[in-house]
Amino acid sequence: MKNIKLIIEFDGTKYCGWQRQMKEPTVQEALEKAISSLTRETIEEINLTGCSRTDSGVHSKAFVANFKTSSTVPPERFKEALNSRLPEDIAVINSEEVAPDFHARYAALGKTYCYTIFNRGVRSPLYRNHTYLVKDHLDIDKMKEASRYFVGKHDFTAFKSTGSSVKTSVRTITALEVHKEGDLIKIYASADGFLYNMVRIIVGTLLEVGRGKIQPDTIKEIIESKERTRAGICVPAQGLSLEKVYY
Repeated sequence: MKNIKLIIEFDGTKYCGWQRQMKEPTVQEALEKAISSLTRETIEEINLTGCSRTDSGVHSKAFVANFKTSSTVPPERFKEALNSRLPEDIAVINSEEVAPDFHARYAALGKTYCYTIFNRGVRSPLYRNHTYLVKDHLDIDKMKEASRYFVGKHDFTAFKSTGSSVKTSVRTITALEVHKEGDLIKIYASADGFLYNMVRIIVGTLLEVGRGKIQPDTIKEIIESKERTRAGICVPAQGLSLEKVYY
């Protein structure tokens, strides 16, 4: 039996995240149907595993998943074969055979996400599904200054939504960068792991810094407080994209 690793790009607009659900469409469900159709194996036999859960509307440039199969299809050919069976908003960009014990979720050492803000006084029909519209003037230099306080190993309880059952809220952010490209502001966050809605709450807090409502050095106090009410809002999902998974 072969263990196949997939790198997947998807537009999450029409999906209720990655993980299979009872009634709502998900990316995992679409892939399982495509794999089962190709290999003629059941979903239980395939056991498709994703590198993480994603919320409704979140996108990905490099989501990683793996599955087991007895199919004779060459590992590198799964890419083309699955893409012919997948909807246009999901694509496999690479397929390969990996070690039998490779697990897309448990083997991951870290991830990089990108959150994109569309900073203009008028909405954009072109960017509506992939950015968060912010009409206010934002001080990018202060947002960059504030981002430095997040880097390092901290207890990020103040930046976690309720509903998570993790054993610890301690995570290590290795990089948090703010870039402005015309009307687009891109915030890249890399860490060994992320709490539920952690990136979206960090972005919401940086926006408050950009608006002048929070001073950059207050970030340290918010982290130490562990109080969710002191951080910013959880910004909408459509601006978030998984950029890379590290193994």
